[in-house]
Amino acid sequence: MQKSITLLLLLCTTLCFSQNVTLKGTVNDPDNLPIESATVYLTSVKDSTVINYTISDNNGNWEIQLRAKEEPIDLKVSFIGFADYKERLDKITEDRDFGTIQMSDKSTELNEVVIEGEVPPIRVKSDTLEFNASSFKVRPDSNVQALIKQLPGVEVDSDGKITVNGKEVNQVLVNGKPFFDENGQIALQNLPADIIDKVQVTDTKTKKEELTGEAASGDNASINLTIEEDKNKGFFGKFMGGYGTDDRYESSALVNYFKGDRKISLLASANNINSPGFTMNEIFDSMGGGRNTSVYTTSSGGFGINGMRFGGGNGITKSKILGINYADIWMENLDSNMSYFYTAADTENENRTTLITYLTGNEDGATTENSLVTESTSKTRTDQYSNNFNTEFEFKIDSTSTIFFDPELVVANSKNYNTSQQTTRNQDNLLLNESEGTTFNKNENKTFGGSLDYNKKFSKKGRYFNVYLQNNNRIDDGAAFNKTQTLFYDNSDAVPTVTSDNRDQVQFNRQTSDSYEAGLEYAEPITDSITLIAGLEYDIRRNVEDRDGFNFDAVTDGYTSRNDSLTNYLASNTHTLTPTLGIRIRRKKYSLSVSGGTANTRFRNDGSYRGVDYTVNNDYLLPELRANFNYRFSKSKSTYISYNYDVNFPQASQVLPIEDVSNALSTQTGNPNLEPNKGHRFYLSFRNFDYTTHSGFNAYGGGTIRNSQVVSRTDISSSAKRTTTFTNVSGTYQTWFGGYWSKSVKREGYKLRFNIGINGNLSLNKGFTNGELFKANDISISPRVNFTWEYGDILTVNPSYNFRYNQTNYTNYTINSASNTTHELSLRTTSYWPKHFVFGNDFGYNYNSNLGSGFRNDFYLWNTSIGYNFLNDKLLFKVKVYDVLNQNLGTSRTITATSVFDQENIVLKRYVMFSLTYKIQKFGAKKTEDNANRFWWF
Repeated sequence: MQKSITLLLLLCTTLCFSQNVTLKGTVNDPDNLPIESATVYLTSVKDSTVINYTISDNNGNWEIQLRAKEEPIDLKVSFIGFADYKERLDKITEDRDFGTIQMSDKSTELNEVVIEGEVPPIRVKSDTLEFNASSFKVRPDSNVQALIKQLPGVEVDSDGKITVNGKEVNQVLVNGKPFFDENGQIALQNLPADIIDKVQVTDTKTKKEELTGEAASGDNASINLTIEEDKNKGFFGKFMGGYGTDDRYESSALVNYFKGDRKISLLASANNINSPGFTMNEIFDSMGGGRNTSVYTTSSGGFGINGMRFGGGNGITKSKILGINYADIWMENLDSNMSYFYTAADTENENRTTLITYLTGNEDGATTENSLVTESTSKTRTDQYSNNFNTEFEFKIDSTSTIFFDPELVVANSKNYNTSQQTTRNQDNLLLNESEGTTFNKNENKTFGGSLDYNKKFSKKGRYFNVYLQNNNRIDDGAAFNKTQTLFYDNSDAVPTVTSDNRDQVQFNRQTSDSYEAGLEYAEPITDSITLIAGLEYDIRRNVEDRDGFNFDAVTDGYTSRNDSLTNYLASNTHTLTPTLGIRIRRKKYSLSVSGGTANTRFRNDGSYRGVDYTVNNDYLLPELRANFNYRFSKSKSTYISYNYDVNFPQASQVLPIEDVSNALSTQTGNPNLEPNKGHRFYLSFRNFDYTTHSGFNAYGGGTIRNSQVVSRTDISSSAKRTTTFTNVSGTYQTWFGGYWSKSVKREGYKLRFNIGINGNLSLNKGFTNGELFKANDISISPRVNFTWEYGDILTVNPSYNFRYNQTNYTNYTINSASNTTHELSLRTTSYWPKHFVFGNDFGYNYNSNLGSGFRNDFYLWNTSIGYNFLNDKLLFKVKVYDVLNQNLGTSRTITATSVFDQENIVLKRYVMFSLTYKIQKFGAKKTEDNANRFWWF
């Protein structure tokens, strides 16, 4: 093993320290002023492939490092508005300083320096960073995500989260429109890289910012994928089916029809292996569910669609998905985009847990050295389905007025069956209570929401008037059946006493939630860079819970005996009127936006319980303050700071003194003297990416400091029954921080990518147990390292390591602290040799410290796959083995402010899958012998 590592290090050293040369220079405009963000790149004279590239800094300087070459190479410089520059180099064998390269106006007739019809690999256009997809080499069968990973400054983690120069991407569009969903995972995983023309990166804007033309106020990035013109008319898709051991199966289909502005896509899948079923990765496509699962890892293997979550280690899911996306321009100036999703998931799980709860005192408030140990086992089955229909319409009334409307409708249903057993003992192993039983919950909900925006621009630049309406209406009809037996043991007397609580009841619950928000905003530019904004917002929120409880009646053989203790009514109404005034400053180097006002809120709560009506009403005048600041040191270096004064109101159940006794082991009552949650929310970041060295880093942090927070106040009896109400505390906080450094090294024949990162959080939580105030200071830190070596199109090696340490320090508890560490080591290899074969291995080791007795704390997970392409690469036959060693586990430890929680859930175990994939493609471009046999993989 040591010899192998030594040989690998010697190989990497030899490759990294081969004879290199450095080229550098300065780019100036016709007036001899430096040009920032000019693209400088080298191409091979033989086949015009891009060898290396960079962009100039704010002083016009540039530098490129590459291996020495004896063949002719072209040095090219490009910047929008100027004629491209080109210089032929017979060979590159030594360092060279090109001095000042002076660009020429496009009108200048200098044929020897004009590159006709050529697009540089990267361009900076105003606030848009644009990559030319054809300049970045990927395999012919690669998806868009593989292309994205090749772009400088772009990082994609194991969860598929993308960052560009440190900014998290929260929106991915195709030709300016969502492809099924705005987060873009379906587009990234399923669209072929071959059809992409440009990858455009901008700051993410709200719809209002898009319509008004204002700069983005947030710190996220948006990616727009433009499709090549000759690929924007055609039909392409994939069909896949597989069957394996233990009756494991998977199937999927994705077909796309593009014709100019009209795009129709159909997606479907069904499987029982915790997979989304529509990934395009031919090696690890359906191995995600449960892979390297840990409560602390980002690679949890779960996936979410249509508001539903599948996989992730908590059980085994059978899922079905059907989706259709339609985008078109129906008439002049009317742009539309519509999607429908049907999702269904049946999940089975077996769970066992050990929960240690720390106590601060007994019922009299005296300090004791008590703790409770609760052990439980359960079997659950959850069936759920959802229908989601969402649309977007944008109508340009004229050149100055636009209306945007995006209604969405969701109809969903869920059923949950649970059988469980539970015991609670004290530190002396005395039994305090035990329960067992069955619960069944079913729920139907309907949600309708959307927004309507109208924006009017005026002749004076920067002046606009905006009106918007937003609504969200939800109705939940549910029934909760509870058949349980609970025994309480009181050991306070010499002779222990036993009491029982046996239930066979149902609670019908209708919950409605309605929110409406209306606002208007007027902007008046004072100067070219300073704008005053006046606005008015009106917000209405109403939440109602109407519950009816019944006991089982043996005489009627039904749930017909009304139970008044389970019957109640709670309603909350919040009306807020907020006038605001703000200023926006936008300079070349920085932008600043500050707005503030006073929120006038009427907070009304009413309810009834056991024939008594309750009312809690309060009026508030609270500050409203928002600010953000962005400073750009250069095109690739910037800092961002934001601040909000954060206020949210408690629920009706937290403020109304109405008992909730639906759980035999816990009773909850509201506190009418509660104040709202109030705090200061902040975020800051600094990022820099150096295109000269293809390296960059990002540092960020944020959190909320609360001067008023609603927390629980729980009393635990001698038989471990809990009674909870709520109170306010001050001085709590939740903060988080992180950063990473990445670097790419490209040499002839291979490419290296390094990524070193760290993230963590600091928090202080408070609460009350048995009348005593407790404090819990939590700190967690998680460094990670990732390394990828690509040798041409033949081999990819990707080792990674993640470590997490979590510690909670307690005040006024019988213990001082609790801690936990996790280690995750993985190695992925992919080989495309010999021809037509593709072979992959995914090997991981997980270790989780300090798990309780009976929980295994480490395991190995090895997945492997081999595929063979035939019939002109239209067909792929694949065999894959999941969990070769049959060791996969779903164990985890969670440390909270009051307890330590160990659990184990069932996960996927070893299976073998045989599958066949068929790919189709037909584009409207003129056929050539080259592209006649080109097929794309999804």
